[in-house]
Amino acid sequence: MPARSIITARQQRLGAELRKLRERAGLTARGAAQAAGIAESKVSMTEAGRVGVSAERVRHLASQYACDDAALLDGLVAMSAERDRGWWEEYRGRVPSGYLDLAELESHATCLTNFESVHIPGLLQTEEQIRAIFSASVPKLPDEEVELRVRFRLQRRGVLGDGRSMPYQALIHEAALRIRVADAKVARQQLLHILEQSEAPQVTVRVVPFDVDGFAGVVDPLLYAGGPVPPLDTVYLDNQHGGAFLDAEAQLARYRQVLRKVENAALGVIESRKFIHRLAQSM
Repeated sequence: MPARSIITARQQRLGAELRKLRERAGLTARGAAQAAGIAESKVSMTEAGRVGVSAERVRHLASQYACDDAALLDGLVAMSAERDRGWWEEYRGRVPSGYLDLAELESHATCLTNFESVHIPGLLQTEEQIRAIFSASVPKLPDEEVELRVRFRLQRRGVLGDGRSMPYQALIHEAALRIRVADAKVARQQLLHILEQSEAPQVTVRVVPFDVDGFAGVVDPLLYAGGPVPPLDTVYLDNQHGGAFLDAEAQLARYRQVLRKVENAALGVIESRKFIHRLAQSM
């Protein structure tokens, strides 16, 4: 099988999980190759995500690694069996590759929790809000690139209505609700859109108000994506220089604690809706 010219974050994740299993078994790449009866280069390229791996090979390697976690193994097998090209692939080479990896992460998640302190969560943004954000990019983007990114983000929103009823929780700081990326009209429409989306049974919106005590140290936006089992969860951190996907056990534990801190500071669902409604009326 030829090596891939493009490796997605999800393909890298599958390889990384196989490497974790091998290392827990105390095997080197050479030892694993000898035990499985394959070339050492095959093991290395598989763990790097450079080549695909069949479900049978995943199960065979897991048996050599003495993996007895059936749920984890089923999750890895499911990842190896993914062959369909997602809708995001039509944008490859046209938008940053990290956008595609994020869309793929969201499409496979079993649940999503998003904390935002400055911007409205992308999955809840209106078209006008999205366009205003990309139009304000530094350096300035060409108009056609702005429109391309607007269309991409609008398609990302489809994950909330794709029929899976995937639970989605948005934890939004009051600052993000008040910042006007355009004008008062766009800001008000954005708030009303959040209220509308929050009526969906799988969507939860909670607000962290300015006047909450002891909220220091929680600033950076983050997305926590649940996997089929907790070890396959993923944290996505967004910043001006691109996103980062984290999956180490200690990293996942840390950001679960961060989200618990945010949840403890946030208003309840009903109080949050009232808060957003009052804010919209004041604009």
